[in-house]
Amino acid sequence: MSQVQTVTVGQGDDGARLDRWFKKRFPHVGHGQVQKLLRTGQVRVDGGRAKPDTRLVAGQEVRIPPLPEPTEAKVKDSISREDAAMVRRMVIYEDDDLIAFNKPYGLAVQGGTKTTQHLDRLLTAFGKDDMKPRLVHRLDRDTSGVIVAAKSLDSASRLAKAFQNKAAEKTYWSVVLGVPRPKTGEVKGFIKKSSAGKDGADREVMVPAEHGDPDAQYARTLYTTAGEAGQKASLVVLRPVTGRTHQLRVHMAGIGHAILGDGKYTCDRETPGGLERKLHLHARRLVLPLGKRNLVLEAPLPEHMQRTFERLGFDPDTIDESAIEDLL
Repeated sequence: MSQVQTVTVGQGDDGARLDRWFKKRFPHVGHGQVQKLLRTGQVRVDGGRAKPDTRLVAGQEVRIPPLPEPTEAKVKDSISREDAAMVRRMVIYEDDDLIAFNKPYGLAVQGGTKTTQHLDRLLTAFGKDDMKPRLVHRLDRDTSGVIVAAKSLDSASRLAKAFQNKAAEKTYWSVVLGVPRPKTGEVKGFIKKSSAGKDGADREVMVPAEHGDPDAQYARTLYTTAGEAGQKASLVVLRPVTGRTHQLRVHMAGIGHAILGDGKYTCDRETPGGLERKLHLHARRLVLPLGKRNLVLEAPLPEHMQRTFERLGFDPDTIDESAIEDLL
């Protein structure tokens, strides 16, 4: 694009950060270049300078300076037919307000420096720009199961509030090392992010914290043991009351029963032989309050967890989750 243009902010982008709005429309422009354009006032909102975190309002006009033309390798506004078919196969429910997916193991929810294939990008299969569905919560890359995207800004706002207000009920199935004692209980306390990864580079490691520590967040998880394979492993149903980063994984490892296949949050117990080393954590059910009714969304187990269930003798059809309700 070799000339200045003015773009009007659509209704679907009301409240969006300016820098993210810019990247959404011009993905071929690097992060550093976007920051420079904003810093030097080349990008303006309603004629005035604006900061990267400026929240846009529908109807505002954004000045876009001349930009380099995108190369074919950097055009990401469309996805292949194969990718579109793949994400459509993930759909487990759809109505006028939302789409629910059974996210597979290994698929990131959002992109990053080295992550080009992710669910947010695949949502282009359902519409572009203002019509593209918006994710309203997250799952870890290696956690499978139910995840929801809203079809409109209004729906996104209502669903986001349901998660923020703890009105959305989330239930996970996991296979953990050993058998928790007591078999039904809760794990709670404060956790925070730490740069305790390799060479201090992993900013997504969560560690125990004290109340009052900088950035400490309270986290509470309910659990019940629904199946045992001797003392080597067990099937544990998890209910996160709060929604912190890696909460379930750090909590189970913290009580000495790390989730099978978790290479980041570990414990001293040995992994039984013959079991797959992929993360065994699945967002099995999500209950959303929608007016006078509750929408119940359930996702079938991923293949690697199906195989582990069969090997350990766990039957999904006989799982009893009732004990966890008594903890609420």
